[in-house]
Amino acid sequence: MVKKGKGKRKIKTETIILIVALIVLFIINYPFFDNLLKNFLDESQPAFVERVIDGDTIDIGNSTVRLLGINTPERGEIYYSEAKEFLEREISNKNVTLGFSKERYDRYDRILAYVFFGNRNINLELIENGFANYYFPSGKDRYYDEFADAWRNCINNNVNLCEASTNSCASCVELKKLDAKNDKIVLYNGCSFQCDLTDWIIKDEGRKKFVFPRFLLNNGGEVSIVNGSKTDTSSLLYWRNESYILTETGDTIFLRDSFGKLVLWKSY
Repeated sequence: MVKKGKGKRKIKTETIILIVALIVLFIINYPFFDNLLKNFLDESQPAFVERVIDGDTIDIGNSTVRLLGINTPERGEIYYSEAKEFLEREISNKNVTLGFSKERYDRYDRILAYVFFGNRNINLELIENGFANYYFPSGKDRYYDEFADAWRNCINNNVNLCEASTNSCASCVELKKLDAKNDKIVLYNGCSFQCDLTDWIIKDEGRKKFVFPRFLLNNGGEVSIVNGSKTDTSSLLYWRNESYILTETGDTIFLRDSFGKLVLWKSY
């Protein structure tokens, strides 16, 4: 007959061994458990992807889903097709899980969601593959740091939207000033030669975009881009038809050359 005291000690020892084993397993498989925990804590919803509309929008039957935390190129922009094809390849006609954040719907009544296929965050993978930039118009959430890191890794890998410009002016045109309060961006030409900025693009995380008209920036010269509708000059250009161009609560500005390659970017 087993004494009660010994039985209790045996149960306690087995419990400790089990806890230690779980801790070791957790450490070894931290990324898996981390994603599992995030998905568990989220209010989530299963869905079937019937159609991919574009790189950040899908159709799940009776509803349209706008992918959270990212923005992909619009139709006619570089890598629009590649972003859409990535989504089609990865999740079209498949069952996914939708994870939610602060806001459930946007102003177009689209569902706002992170899309998970198994343990994969598809929104994150679009950034990692250079088909999207990170985009948090409603403010940072728990995925912000992870998405920002994915963008920096994309820059280091120099792929697609993150590919650096090889234009001779790309290494010496600088962002001298970013003034969100006064809606003003100032670029400086630190090159020893004149730079042709015709068809260069300034873009925010979302859809706001300024395309340079025919414009030459002299070496050592500056140009200011401001919001308004007055006449452009040799040192002042107007970003027209926007209620604002720089979000005071924070955003990212991307400068691209006429081929869409990245010259510089700045988060604020």
